[in-house]
Amino acid sequence: MKVCVQGLWHLGSVTAASLAAVGHKVVGLDFDAVIIQGLQAGKPPIFEPGLEDMIREGLDSGKLEFTKSLDNLPDDIEILWVAYDTPVNDDDVADVDFVVSQLEKTLPYLGANAIVLVSSQMPVGSIRRIEAIADRCCPEKALSFACSPENLRLGKALYVFLKPDRVVVGVRNTQDKERIGCLLQSITDRIEWMSVESAEMTKHAINAFLATSVVFANEIASVCEMVGADAKEVERGLKSEQRIGPKAYLSPGGAFAGGTLARDIEFLKVVSSEHKLSIPLLESVKTSNDQHKRWVRRKLNTLFSCLHGVTVVVWGLTYKPGTDTLRRSLAVELCNWLLEQGAKVRVHDPAVKVLPPEWHGIVTRFDAETEALVGAQVLLVGTEWPKYKEVSIEHISGLVPDLVVLDPNRFLSTLGSITQLRYFAVGTPSC
Repeated sequence: MKVCVQGLWHLGSVTAASLAAVGHKVVGLDFDAVIIQGLQAGKPPIFEPGLEDMIREGLDSGKLEFTKSLDNLPDDIEILWVAYDTPVNDDDVADVDFVVSQLEKTLPYLGANAIVLVSSQMPVGSIRRIEAIADRCCPEKALSFACSPENLRLGKALYVFLKPDRVVVGVRNTQDKERIGCLLQSITDRIEWMSVESAEMTKHAINAFLATSVVFANEIASVCEMVGADAKEVERGLKSEQRIGPKAYLSPGGAFAGGTLARDIEFLKVVSSEHKLSIPLLESVKTSNDQHKRWVRRKLNTLFSCLHGVTVVVWGLTYKPGTDTLRRSLAVELCNWLLEQGAKVRVHDPAVKVLPPEWHGIVTRFDAETEALVGAQVLLVGTEWPKYKEVSIEHISGLVPDLVVLDPNRFLSTLGSITQLRYFAVGTPSC
């Protein structure tokens, strides 16, 4: 099929490259000239394992091309796949108007009866809003609209897109179901068909459930620390309960970060407020998560009367392993707090070669993770890069015998077996 993917940051680049890889003819559209220039040279705007190679293969095969000009759009595009990563500010509020305004420019350039399939993260009711715009600006096109909420994960996006557990799609009619089914048949036949509004709401519900599960597990873990229980053992007890199950999102660990889960909580709060509906459970999720973000700070303040002059090593800075994204990273937030306390901060991250400019001259970056430990008092696991598990625990204990290790998610749990080290994770007993 002939597809245009509009919006070419993470979601859009992955979508365009993957659709071309399974045989569709794809035009990637973005009005940012820098992004397009990079993609035309085979360089995606964000690091994602395997993405650059897949883009280059698509360009070489002729299945994939990129443009910033609407005049270059073929007039026989069958599906416009809207894949902007909706901008989110530091208060988790999404700039939905940006996505709508970008899409509004494109609608008049589509051929008659094209489908607009929206995957961008927007609140329930957004498709109806866009349909009204289309009815106003280009009714003669007889465009139809559908929703397939994005379901990617940084660092694993290509695998998740091409081998999904299932795909949720909301449509208005049987004809659109058939055409979108044809588009997706080379990826999966496990499609959950539903109404457009149900598809929009499904994304909010999934992320709200996951966010609630995270804060529930971490509140239980906080109590465990105080009473001498081990939250990982409690987790095992929870997951062996038939009504809960082994795949439940109940591992004690760090707070959730980034804008993904929090954004959908905010969407639900706004929609509920518009309808004068109270949702006290969901409204409390962000409050609890923000409290838990301070776990490392609370632990350090318990272990040290003053952090001024204390040397802290942070292994991993990125938002998640498998990406080079620093925005909304809890590790970066923590480094900034440590600097405010007068600590000496050393960092290592395999994907970060240049530190934020405001850290110039005050944060020391190391090429080797173990070199950073010499003379340090604290090791903090910020991002769980697999290479950190390859470091010999005996080597660590030999370098710094009385090292304090703060490992919220127990990523390096074997360090807890070294008696000379002072190892702490979320939910480990502190009494």
